Amino acid sequence: MKTLDAQATEQSLDFPQLIEALRDAFRGNVDVPLRHTHPIGGGTSLIMPAWDEHFYGVKIINVFPENSAKGLPGLHGTYVLFDARTGVPLLNIDGDVLTAYRTAAAAALGASYLAREDASDLLIVGSGRIASLIAPAMSAVRDIKRIRVWSRTHDNAVDLASTLQAQGFDASAIMSIEDGYDADIISCATLSSEALIEGAKLRPGTHLDLIGSFKPDMREADGACLARATVFVDTEEAPAKSGDILSAVDESHFSLDRIAATLTDLASGKHSGRRDGAEITLFKAVGNAREDLAGAELVYNKYKSGS
Repeated sequence: MKTLDAQATEQSLDFPQLIEALRDAFRGNVDVPLRHTHPIGGGTSLIMPAWDEHFYGVKIINVFPENSAKGLPGLHGTYVLFDARTGVPLLNIDGDVLTAYRTAAAAALGASYLAREDASDLLIVGSGRIASLIAPAMSAVRDIKRIRVWSRTHDNAVDLASTLQAQGFDASAIMSIEDGYDADIISCATLSSEALIEGAKLRPGTHLDLIGSFKPDMREADGACLARATVFVDTEEAPAKSGDILSAVDESHFSLDRIAATLTDLASGKHSGRRDGAEITLFKAVGNAREDLAGAELVYNKYKSGS
């Protein structure tokens, strides 16, 4: 079985193709059991299987939020792809790269339905691996002309802004998150346990994207965000796993019957997405194994074709 390192995996993933692969996956017939979540030492290990007619894949992803203090990424993982008809192992893929790319792609897929068509101003909250991919991902679905980056560690925001500038983006770091509330899209990719975005400060027409938190004790937005917004989720698992949703429910800012739709509803046309230019939309994602499978299939097909 061939193993692709991080560089080879990244070279096989581009956002326009990956976003469309995810769109097809949310429309299609994919079996996705509930993921296993296990506390391991100071972190969490997630085991995420999924399969379709042709492929079966399993991802093991380890999330250790305190790794930043050690100079290490907070996420480490691997993905193994099998032939679903024979069980034969096909490819071992770098799970860190796959996770980061499919997470950013899922956010962009959500934005393709929920952000205003003329959205061009992006605020990125966070400065890690996934945050670094939000700009190219969103640029695949909207004409992004201006990017601001905020991080609790300002030097990290400066570094990310410089990286994005080198990629050709008009990007800058801001000292205060208050200076970013006028953005058309606010995308949060952090491992925060405290709300960073205040709903009272959101402007009409904003699309708020919450893709960092994935456990009940993690949170990126306060309850007022959910109270003011039309709320969408990636899958039906999100209400049980998202601290943003659970906390808002506990605080009586939100009720689960107010969830408008999932990505499957949006991709299949069951829900049309944003209704008008003034609506505040919120997309909450906790991740789903069908996204990994779609990305892994894309990587495998490119590897097999030699492209």
